[in-house]
Amino acid sequence: MTPSTTHLVLIPSYNPGLRGLDTVVAARRWWAPVWVVIDGSTDGSAAQLSDLAARDPQVRVIVRRHNGGKGAALFDGLRAAREAGFTHALTMDSDGQHPAPAIPQFMAASSAAPSAMILGVPIFDASAPALRVRGRRISNCVANIVTLGGGIQDSLFGFRVYPIADLLAVMRRTRWMRRFDFDAEAVVRLSWRGTPVVNRSAPVRYFAPAEGGVSHFHYWRDNALLTSMYLRLAVGWVLRLPMLALRRLRTRAGS
Repeated sequence: MTPSTTHLVLIPSYNPGLRGLDTVVAARRWWAPVWVVIDGSTDGSAAQLSDLAARDPQVRVIVRRHNGGKGAALFDGLRAAREAGFTHALTMDSDGQHPAPAIPQFMAASSAAPSAMILGVPIFDASAPALRVRGRRISNCVANIVTLGGGIQDSLFGFRVYPIADLLAVMRRTRWMRRFDFDAEAVVRLSWRGTPVVNRSAPVRYFAPAEGGVSHFHYWRDNALLTSMYLRLAVGWVLRLPMLALRRLRTRAGS
């Protein structure tokens, strides 16, 4: 496999358990390069992934000493990727839920539409917790309201390709988007910026603890974080409403 000089896989990782190393190995099977940002892990996975990187020059490990959250880990990785000359990053979680075989198709979609964000739309199986499947419908509804129907089919699925420069420009303007609020806020703020959306379906699997599955989702804490995020976005939506409405009118006139 010839390593890409424009697109890389970027994986934030915090205490992923047994699935962490498997996730990176699977990603490398389908793409090069693959970068991992260790976000203050304490489960020994940093040593395993560093050993892999020592054997595979297409794997790079960036270590954060303290846990700062998914968005904070990605922010560090995106800045390093930009400095290294990469233009696009496919993000995926380290817990094995996201489909590594779909990486080439998402990268190809990004190459065909380099100004767009390629958003994964999850295909759930029986392993998906019903409460989380129902809850994300609210998030998707709010995301499309505050973007005036921006075409975001799923606001929370973290398997997606971003134009790095656009995402960094958005993240540098806010102190938020550093934890669980990253995925939903990123797509809304990029849509406000005018970044086009391309949706692609992708399967997702939730692993039970007996299968090595690890979840850092805390129902009350993370839903409170999402609620406060939507309140911030609602204020931003009101302030941007005239601009968003004018953009939608121009888009419809052009089509």
